[in-house]
Amino acid sequence: MPTGLRTTYKVIYDAVFHFIEDDGFAMASHVALSTLLAVFPFLIFGTALASFLGASQFSSTAVHLIFDTWPEAIAKPVADQVVQVLTIPRGGLLTISVLAAAYFASNGVEALRISLNRAYRVPETRPWYFNRLASLGYVLIAVLIFAILSILLVAVPLALNYTRQWLPKLADILDIVFSWRIYGTIFLLLAGLMILHLWLAAGRRRLLDVIPGVLLTLICWSIGALLFAYYLSTFANYTATYAGLASVMIVLIFLYMLAVIFIMGAEINAALMKFRVRRMLFGKTGDRPAETPSEKTLPASETDTAAKLHR
Repeated sequence: MPTGLRTTYKVIYDAVFHFIEDDGFAMASHVALSTLLAVFPFLIFGTALASFLGASQFSSTAVHLIFDTWPEAIAKPVADQVVQVLTIPRGGLLTISVLAAAYFASNGVEALRISLNRAYRVPETRPWYFNRLASLGYVLIAVLIFAILSILLVAVPLALNYTRQWLPKLADILDIVFSWRIYGTIFLLLAGLMILHLWLAAGRRRLLDVIPGVLLTLICWSIGALLFAYYLSTFANYTATYAGLASVMIVLIFLYMLAVIFIMGAEINAALMKFRVRRMLFGKTGDRPAETPSEKTLPASETDTAAKLHR
C-alpha cells in the first residue's frame, strides 16, 4: 500500500476509534443539548448588553447570523420563538435574570471545551474558576462582535447608498457588498472554529495543526445540512412521533449531527498530530518526538549487561 494511503487509513482509523472509545456520541449529545439551552440565554444577555451599548438591531442581527446557515425547515420554528422571547420587556442591564442568562450561556462554551479536551486527548490542568471566567469572556466577546455587526448593518447601507448616488458605475460591485451577510456568517464560523480549536481546549496547538479539522467541519456541516433538510422534506414525519415537540426534536437532532462533525474535526486534527503528518508533508524536523527507552542507544557496557541478563 502506498505511504499516503497507509497514512490516511491510520489517521481515519485512529480518529474514528478514539471517537467511539472515548464516548464521542455521548459528548455530542451533551454539546447539542447544552448549545440548545445556551441559545436563548445568550440572546437575552446579548440583547440587554447591546441595548445598553446603543446597538438596537442586535437581536435581528444575531438571529440572522446564527440561523441563516441552517435549513429553513429547521431554523424557522426556533427563530420565531427567539424573536418572541426577545420582544419581552426586561429591566435594566444588571438584573439577576440577565446575569443568570450569561452564566447559562457559558455552559454551552464549557460543553465545547470538554469535548475538545477529549478529542485532543489532553488533560485539563487549568482551575475550574479560570475556565468558567474564560467561557463568560467568550460569551461577552461574541456579544460585542454581534453588537458591532448590528451597528454596521445600519451604517454601511447608508454609506453605500450615498456612494451609489455619486458613483453609479460601481452599482454592480455595491450589490455584491450588500450581500455580505452570508460571507460574514461564513467568516465568523471559520474564525470561531479557529479560536475554539486553538485556545478553548487545553494544551497548545499551531494554526496549521487545526486548519484541516476546521475546514473538514465546515464542509461536512454544509453537506450534512443539505442532506438533513432533504431527509426532512422527503422521509421524516416527526409530528406523528413527537407531536408538539416536533420542532424541538428536529433542532436537537440537527445540533447533534453538527456536534458529531465538530468533535470528529478535532479528532482528525489530533490523529494528524499523532502521526506527524504535517512534518511528513512539509519536512518539519524541529518538533521531533522524544525517544522512547527502547529507541535510545545504550552504551557498550550497558549493552553487554543487558545481553548477559537476557541469556
